[in-house]
This record gives sequence, C-alpha cells and structure tokens, in this order.
Amino acid sequence: MREAKLAHTDLFDPVEFNGLKLKNRIALSPLTRARATQDGKAGELQAVYYSQRASAGLLITEATAVVPGGRGGPFLPGLWEDAQIPGWKEVTDAVHAKNGLIFSQLWHAGRLSHSSLSADGKSAPVAPSEYSQPGEIFTEAGPQPYEPVHVMTKPEIKGMVGAYEAAAARAKKAGFDGIELHAAHSYLISAFLNDMTNKREDEYGGSIENRARFLKEILEACLKVWDGKRIMVRLAPLGHAYGTWDTDPEPLFTHVIDVMNELGIGWLDLVEGDTGVTRKPEPYFDVLKLREQFNGPTILNNLYTRDMAIEAREKNTGDIIAFGRPFIGNPDLVERLKADAELHEAPLKAYYGGGARGYTDFPTMEEA
Repeated sequence: MREAKLAHTDLFDPVEFNGLKLKNRIALSPLTRARATQDGKAGELQAVYYSQRASAGLLITEATAVVPGGRGGPFLPGLWEDAQIPGWKEVTDAVHAKNGLIFSQLWHAGRLSHSSLSADGKSAPVAPSEYSQPGEIFTEAGPQPYEPVHVMTKPEIKGMVGAYEAAAARAKKAGFDGIELHAAHSYLISAFLNDMTNKREDEYGGSIENRARFLKEILEACLKVWDGKRIMVRLAPLGHAYGTWDTDPEPLFTHVIDVMNELGIGWLDLVEGDTGVTRKPEPYFDVLKLREQFNGPTILNNLYTRDMAIEAREKNTGDIIAFGRPFIGNPDLVERLKADAELHEAPLKAYYGGGARGYTDFPTMEEA
C-alpha cells in the first residue's frame, strides 16, 4: 500500500517556488542545537551539519539572534555583528556545494532570554508588556529563574526593527538564499501579536492592527534588503508556548496574512498546533484556511510522519512539509523517507550542546 501511495506522491519530486528550484517538497525545520561559540559564531561544525542535510528541498537554520540579548540560552548563534558573517558563509557555501538551499531564521527570544546573555551581561530581557514568566531558563551558570522584563519604549521598538534589518543584511552577505522571521512560540514578535502578552495602550497594543504593527515594520525593514520572494514568516496561530496564546487567534492571524500578502512576502511557515504536543489545542480554528488565503507557498509544520506528509500532498493541504526531530538522527532523512526505511531516533541528550557527538556523527543508510 505504501508503494502505491509513493507512486502517486510528488513529495520527492523537484519543484520551483518564487524562482528557487527545490529538490523536493521536504524542508528541514529550524532546530535549536546550541553548538555555536560563546559569542554566537557558527563555523565548520555547523557547515558539516547543514550540508549533511542538504538533500532536503529547503533548509531553515536554527534560531539566530539579531542582538545578544535576543538569545534564549547560551551557545546559540547570532547575526548581530559582522564578525559572525564568515562562519555563516562557511555554512552556506557547504550547503550550496551540495546544490542545497538555506534560509536564515532571524529571532529575538524577548522575555524568554536572560540578563546574562545581553551585551553588557546585566540588561533585563525585553518585552512589549510586563509579564511574569514562570519557570527557569538554562544559562551558562545553570538553570536560573526567568527575570522581570524591561517594557520596550517606542524608540527601543524602532531600534529593534533596525536590528532585524541589519541582521537581514548580514544574512545576505553570508550567502543565504533567504530569511525567515520567527514570529511564533511567544518569542518577541509573537509576544507583540498575542493579547495575553501584549497589554500596551499605544500604537503597538490593543487592536489587532496595532499588535501586528511590530511585525509589519520588521517586514518593511527587511524588504529594504531582500526581495519579498526571499522572505518567510513562521507563525503558530494555535501555539500555547510557555503558557501563553492569543484568546481569539483567527481574526488576528487572518490579518497577519493580509499584511504579508500586501507586502508581497513569499513564504509562510505554518506550525499547525502546539510544537511537540498536539495538533488541535483550544482555542482552535482550521489554520489551513491561512494557506488558502496566503498568496505564496506554505510549509506545513508539526509532528509530520512519512504517511502524513504523503497524505498532505495527496490532499494538497500544503506545498512543502517540514520535518524537525527526525532530521537530528537521520542526516539522509529524505532518502530514508523515500525508501520507507527505519529511522534512527536520536537520544534527547544529543539535542543540545556539545560538539560533533550527537550532531554530525549519525550515519546515513549507506554508512550504516
């Protein structure tokens, strides 16, 4: 039965979107791996890791901070300074040498960062509004409680928009094929969007249009650097990350898609449910409506299996299917999925931190 399904799927066929020729309709979803240097540099290790997975139609990097205080933990990469460009250029060169395509995911963790990660080592994490985040963040000194936030002023918001623009320019110099803005999972852009975390009373809070203003201004800034066809936005309309969400997500995210269409943004990375938890949390609406509304290709994202991916293409519910965790232990995941081969499940201890072990040492089918 699976062979019959495979015979009728285009999941593994080449396709072209927005002028980019993809080897197949499979994407590497962004995966935090915490193997950058202390000062946020990528390099040879990341070049090996991403190039090993370059058989995917499109690679999206791990979250890459636009300022030092935008990191959600230690040893996470950035593009906040020019010194970080060469390491990422090594990565893009390695991926392109294998005829792959790679986007840089630009990110700010917002309140989910820590003062020890800021440029001066003492500045509080920033957020649109006061919010007491329960729990702990992992730092170089070990687990620490989340800290009280600094509520951003309007000049600071404008400055952060500029930081995104500067990081987008560095991504272009580093040879990326495009950029993705991380606007999900309660990080800074998401915190502005969601009414639970945005209680502002100025032009950046209150109405849906106001809460979406920060994202719109960042997109407008990035359009000064990149053609809209090379810009992607990651959204999780049903996400309950870190215990927060929007209480009425359908009109909010319908408006966000309208903004993206108006600006000519090329790609939508749509996380359908709660990452790693469920595909239908409450409040729920059919997020696939957004794919129909959006003018460009949509990447579907969240807990996909081989059969689910094939079915999604049969039903044409999305243009590209993203896989995350399965790519950790299976650098040749595309080939394994096509052959319906057994997948290696990477141990949790391999996910974060360390060097090559648990990162670039998983064998391909041929090597195994």
